[in-house]
Amino acid sequence: MINTNEVIETIKMIQQDKLDIRTITMGISLRDCCDSNADRCRQKIYDKINFLAKNLVKVGNQIEKEYGVPIINKRISVSPISMIAESSDEENYVKFAETLDKAADNAGVNFIGGFSALVHKGFTVGDTRLVNSIPEALSSTKKVCSSVNVATTRAGINMDAVSLMGRIIKSTAEMSSSENGSACAKLVVFANAVEDNPFMAGAFHGVGEGECVINVGVSGPGAIKAAIEKVRGADFEVLAETIKKTAFKITRMGQLVAREASSRLNVPFGIVDLSLAPTPFAGDSVAYILEEMGLEKCGTHGTTAALAMLNDAVKKGGTMASSFVGGLSGAFIPVSEDIGMIEAVKCGALSFDKLEAMTCVCSVGLDMIAVPGDTSAETIAAIIADESAIGVINGKTTAVRIIPAIGKGIGDIVEFGGLLGSGPVMELNKFSSADFIKRGGRIPAPIHSMRN
Repeated sequence: MINTNEVIETIKMIQQDKLDIRTITMGISLRDCCDSNADRCRQKIYDKINFLAKNLVKVGNQIEKEYGVPIINKRISVSPISMIAESSDEENYVKFAETLDKAADNAGVNFIGGFSALVHKGFTVGDTRLVNSIPEALSSTKKVCSSVNVATTRAGINMDAVSLMGRIIKSTAEMSSSENGSACAKLVVFANAVEDNPFMAGAFHGVGEGECVINVGVSGPGAIKAAIEKVRGADFEVLAETIKKTAFKITRMGQLVAREASSRLNVPFGIVDLSLAPTPFAGDSVAYILEEMGLEKCGTHGTTAALAMLNDAVKKGGTMASSFVGGLSGAFIPVSEDIGMIEAVKCGALSFDKLEAMTCVCSVGLDMIAVPGDTSAETIAAIIADESAIGVINGKTTAVRIIPAIGKGIGDIVEFGGLLGSGPVMELNKFSSADFIKRGGRIPAPIHSMRN
């Protein structure tokens, strides 16, 4: 049981250090919505989401008011739509995305995730139809988020899927070019995707999950930075212990909110994801934590080591606070969503290649990065392949959420708005990867995947 007195210690963090619950996400299984008639299938989806999520926002607001804990987003994740829509004979899944969008509007949530496909070993008919529908689906809806898993440590990397996703991202950017390609901000390409991720845009309700579940994502970069400011100059053991203790307190607050939401909604509690998720606002930056550790600027030599220690200490502190830590849990490094990252890119301290190195030790991967609008689909695919390789070889989740900024070049600023922020267009390697991507097929799983 959680004693609410433990949460009182976090009041200062909430008031001064921007500590918040980033999201309460309700995961909903749609497996019983399958129907050979597409219209009936969509109606079942809409009705089920409305029934289960009708009180989600109200309960979130009640908890926020009663406990004084900011809850920034209320969200829904659903079973991968490729699996559900495949029961029908419809060849284009845009109407399914529109149904999700309508249901999200009716529930009053910020986003709904699950316009997704798992293709790490191959495509079914439904997978192909969903992936080909992504550009139009994301460009014509506001709240729908999409993810595609193209690799796992056990299966290797589906390079046909990687190649296709390069073209899909490019097409999605072109179809939303009037909004700076912002539809791409709702699309994530994964390796080793997890089934209980509460964060968008990559959330979906995995096939191993129950009927309905509550997952909570916590965030506290500002609170971590404020804590380590008090031990400035101390050795790394003291620094790690300070981060662990702060992460413990943050996670306990998240567990309290998750348990309360679960009880009031009469839905099982799933996990607390204790990821440090930054925002574009001052005092809420992962980059600033790394700089407080002693780096003049995020991206300089030592940045990867600092991030590795931060990620590990956050996980250790969180797992002491809750028996059900899950999702991604660690530190996110999205460029446009982190004011410190933006500043580091602008001054030349942080390059695309350094970001890739940092993804070896952080929670996800190359996140919310604007690249030149004339970047080829093959180059985008090669970036996905690199990031997938990091995930597959290291047995961790990695992802790519990249935005080709149509009509813009290196150094131009792209505005996305809200929590998505803005970011400078980053420089990529100018040499081609086209022949590599054209090979197709699968990159085999690494030898250490054979663990049975």
